[in-house]
Amino acid sequence: MSDSVNNPNDERPIGIAVLGMGNVGTEVVRILIEKADDMRARVGAPVVLRGVSVRDTAKPRPVVDPALLTDDPAALVARDDVDVVVELIGGIEPPRQLILAALESGKSVVTANKALMAAHAGELSEAAARNRVDLYFEAAVAGAIPVIRPLTQSLAGDSVNRVAGIVNGTTNFILSAMAETGADYAEVLAEAGRLGYAEADPTADVEGYDAAAKAAILASIAFHSRVTADDVYREGITEITSADLEAAAKFDCTVKLLAICERLNDDGNERISARVYPALIPLEHPLAAVNGAFNAVVVESENAGRLMFYGQGAGGAPTAAAVMGDLVMAARNRVYSGRGPLESTYASLPVASIDDVPTRYYVSMRVADRPGVLAQVSGAFAEKGVSISAMRQEGAGEDARLIIVTHRAADRAQSETVAALEEMDSVIKVSSVLRLEGSNE
Repeated sequence: MSDSVNNPNDERPIGIAVLGMGNVGTEVVRILIEKADDMRARVGAPVVLRGVSVRDTAKPRPVVDPALLTDDPAALVARDDVDVVVELIGGIEPPRQLILAALESGKSVVTANKALMAAHAGELSEAAARNRVDLYFEAAVAGAIPVIRPLTQSLAGDSVNRVAGIVNGTTNFILSAMAETGADYAEVLAEAGRLGYAEADPTADVEGYDAAAKAAILASIAFHSRVTADDVYREGITEITSADLEAAAKFDCTVKLLAICERLNDDGNERISARVYPALIPLEHPLAAVNGAFNAVVVESENAGRLMFYGQGAGGAPTAAAVMGDLVMAARNRVYSGRGPLESTYASLPVASIDDVPTRYYVSMRVADRPGVLAQVSGAFAEKGVSISAMRQEGAGEDARLIIVTHRAADRAQSETVAALEEMDSVIKVSSVLRLEGSNE
């Protein structure tokens, strides 16, 4: 059988529009231009860049012919010779309207926009399904690391129970450096800014908003249920101290900002937990060795068991690699009149409150150095039904410190215990409270 029979559209080019030309957009445009022959071989037809929308068309951009630049993204999306729109602007609006316009006009879309997908994945997926086109967003989570496609395709016949990972490179760099050097948060944050790992305004990263958006996407896909960033419980790393990391090391642990999505099943009451917070994890856990600006995601499923995906989670070239993977798939589907799998939310599982999620706690407190304190503190945990797994007392006199690690209990009971400790005369100050993950004790 000839290629022309297998691929009747072989001679018709696939037109690409790129919206946004920041670090990622520049790399995507470069690859499209420099690897045109390779793209044609992979897709099965010529892949032609029709235009690139930018804010300032007068700004020198040596990567691309100035004639391809436009400051009117809506007009570029509406062109009849555009088949696939690559959205790399970021933010909610105008990308949402531009993507909807592309989908409604029968064009496939590739995006790296985590904030948009976390907030409006349902609306956009419905538009893609209605118009029988593709909506791909692998690059929205963990940069170059392939996570979305394994969840939607490779594990489509399995049941995913848990997805947990380090999905923000800035916070992982900061916590890794604090652990290695003993420096405090503010000092390492400043260094991260100098090295380009932290934005001028690092709030989205260090307060966990970026990771929460990614957790919402992962939970939606893994558990076939609609989860938005507002559903994700979130804590950042701004209160983590070098003393926390030093204490964690004494328990053979380290501290990482984790995005955790898991299926909860209590007596047939099935729910989803989606949460982001800094947590202690044992040094033998695979995520403990993920340092610097790298990301990693661990997926646990019923039949496949534990799978780990590791690599560069951000940056122009790594993220562009994920975008190009989606672009090739979308373009190939246009050539062969096919479609990729769409996000499915058939399960519609509710999202559990953090209060009801079983967790373990690490609590560090300054206490009065007098007889009976240990019994009083232990009694506060017992009163709330929280069992103590380990206890360590350090220092004496004004420097007396007590560190407690609990067994699993409902987070509400754990937090109520901490509140009770703060009211006790024998507890001078609760210095640090962290959750402990990676152990089922």
